[in-house]
Amino acid sequence: MEQDGLPKFGKIEPKHLTPAVEDLLAKLESDFSSMEADLSKKSDIDVIDYDEVLPVLEKMQYPIGFVWGIAGHLNGVKNGDELREAYESNQPKVVQSMTQFSQSKPLFDALSAIEKQWEESKDDDDCPSFLMKQQRRAVESSLLDMKLGGVGLEGDEKERFNEIRQRLAKLSNSFSNNVLDDTKAFSHTVENSEVMEGVPESARALWANSYAQHMKSEAKEGEEVPEIDMDKATENGPWRVTLDIPSYLPVMQHVKDRSLREKIYKAYIQRASEKNDDKNNVPLIYEILTLKQELAKMLGFSNYAELSLAKKMAPSVEAVTELTDLMAKKAIPAARKELEEVTALARKEGGDDYAEGVLEKLEPWDTTFWSERLKESKFDMTEEELRPYFALPAVLDGMFGLLNRLFNIDVKAADGEAEVWNEDVRFFKIFDSDTGEHISSFFLDPYSRPENKRGGAWMDTCIGKSQATNHDIPVAYLTCNGSPPIGDQPSLMTFREVETLFHETGHGLQHMLTKASVGDVAGINGIEWDAVELPSQFMENWCYDRPTVYGFAKHWETGEPLPEEKFEKLCEQKIFNSGMMTCRQLYFGQLDLALHSDFDASAAGKGEGPSLFEFSNGIAEQYIPHSMPLEEDRFLCSFSHIFAGGYSAGYYSYKWAEVMSADAFGAFEDVGLDNEEGIREIGRKFRNTVLSLGGGIAPSVVFKEFRGRDPTPDALLRHNGLD
Repeated sequence: MEQDGLPKFGKIEPKHLTPAVEDLLAKLESDFSSMEADLSKKSDIDVIDYDEVLPVLEKMQYPIGFVWGIAGHLNGVKNGDELREAYESNQPKVVQSMTQFSQSKPLFDALSAIEKQWEESKDDDDCPSFLMKQQRRAVESSLLDMKLGGVGLEGDEKERFNEIRQRLAKLSNSFSNNVLDDTKAFSHTVENSEVMEGVPESARALWANSYAQHMKSEAKEGEEVPEIDMDKATENGPWRVTLDIPSYLPVMQHVKDRSLREKIYKAYIQRASEKNDDKNNVPLIYEILTLKQELAKMLGFSNYAELSLAKKMAPSVEAVTELTDLMAKKAIPAARKELEEVTALARKEGGDDYAEGVLEKLEPWDTTFWSERLKESKFDMTEEELRPYFALPAVLDGMFGLLNRLFNIDVKAADGEAEVWNEDVRFFKIFDSDTGEHISSFFLDPYSRPENKRGGAWMDTCIGKSQATNHDIPVAYLTCNGSPPIGDQPSLMTFREVETLFHETGHGLQHMLTKASVGDVAGINGIEWDAVELPSQFMENWCYDRPTVYGFAKHWETGEPLPEEKFEKLCEQKIFNSGMMTCRQLYFGQLDLALHSDFDASAAGKGEGPSLFEFSNGIAEQYIPHSMPLEEDRFLCSFSHIFAGGYSAGYYSYKWAEVMSADAFGAFEDVGLDNEEGIREIGRKFRNTVLSLGGGIAPSVVFKEFRGRDPTPDALLRHNGLD
């Protein structure tokens, strides 16, 4: 596989992966063995130079990292049987290779010696350069990674530790595949037009298009499929509903038929659970939690949550719970009032089905529907009314205008200058506005493709900035699952999809605007996990900023700007049901932490003690007592963040970082959002601190450099209407 430049997606095939991985790993093993031998020859009196260790290692690891990164990316956005098989067969080899690095005693000793040398010379270097600070953070982080990677283990214990790491990698991949497959396997076709009464045209068009595409894909070879008139199909059906979010959410929000909402809701919350023996994630969860607990004990921690927090800002489980409970004290009473108001509307307008004595409380498949009706009645505006003003091309132009305004950069389309994995993917370049220098690039994959793309939204690294590997132009992947264009109509986004795009762009900016040149701490590398959401959540705030919104909110057909009253209502809607939404996030965060600290998965897996879901409900009683999950709720079986992603015992990070992001946005509020000169000045400062320094400086120090003090939760409570 070619290593120079951007990935050649047009030429990459699954069959290329195994020979590429095997060749690169063989060379890597040989090179690293030579490096270990050289380091082992160093005597105690020898001075070990930093440049002899981490930069050499970084350069050595880059080729396999590049190839495996591409494989992982394609596994998420272009999943197929052949690629999946190749990925799964090579994953153990890559994990084994990475384990070799983390458990290398010569490497650990060399890094320890470098750290000791720096400690002894600290008095002579009271004001180290940014490069020196990066190097020290890189060494410190590498040593901690190696300690957590089992470098101190020996014999049978080390062998067992490595077995666990291999098994966890396999389980994580299987978990993700089960969610993708079970999501893809479900569909429900609606032919009765009465069911679609009151459903927005955009949703009907999406479902009609899904049905048409499904019929084409199911046609036998040589069978002619008649062309479908999409206007008529949108109006008359059939309509095919699936479980990817752009399809699922409109059912919950707009379909009046309670039985259909119930069917789709239960299918969604039971994905990859016991109902599907072949794709059941329940035993995987028990095994993942059991193995992580065993891993933590081997490293001297009481539980996996403590191990996880060893690399995060939060000092302890108790500190996280303290912040959570502070938020919950404000959010739970607000959530109860919000649900009472939604319930009252359902009782008033829902007819006999919702009458007192007939329905004791709203079911989960009712809450979203009636919340949407309450929002419409409160603000006299529907989500559907806003879509025509949020066409993706215009949103991109407006967002790029904001980036210029805040950070003094120009984003320019460069479609055709890079090979892509799908025709919908776009490529952009970023330039410094003052110098015109090309400083970074990114791919944007904006639309849902439930047939081969996993759900959610994420940013990932394509190429990182690194002096050691001679890469000065970082490249990012920005991946969303938004509403696709239909016919001649562009992608008309929901406001939530607009916020998601801004969110992922925030992550991308921290990767792409970094000034750090040590690869291990450049961009998002080396940043404590509970700080990594700061720039992403910060960017969401600008979706309520007047100049920003009017930079893109124009009707896609007429060019008319978003009416003033709609913008005002949009801002008022920001705190609508914020109590319930806050409680939901707090519940997820505390459940994740509790599963990794207090839950005995080993016993539960044997039928002893509370089950996974009984334990889950115990946490729910503390944080969402107003809206307890159904007995059959199995959302944990698709909670990929903590079982197939990087958020194990770290989901709380969203709230931890949101405290910082809200406080950071408060700096702009302090100078006045209508003070253009002040906004530009603070924006440059944000770029030169939060977005530029990467992991080269501790995030707590970076925040102080930007804000002049430690963060407080005051701004977050105010933004959520909970102060």
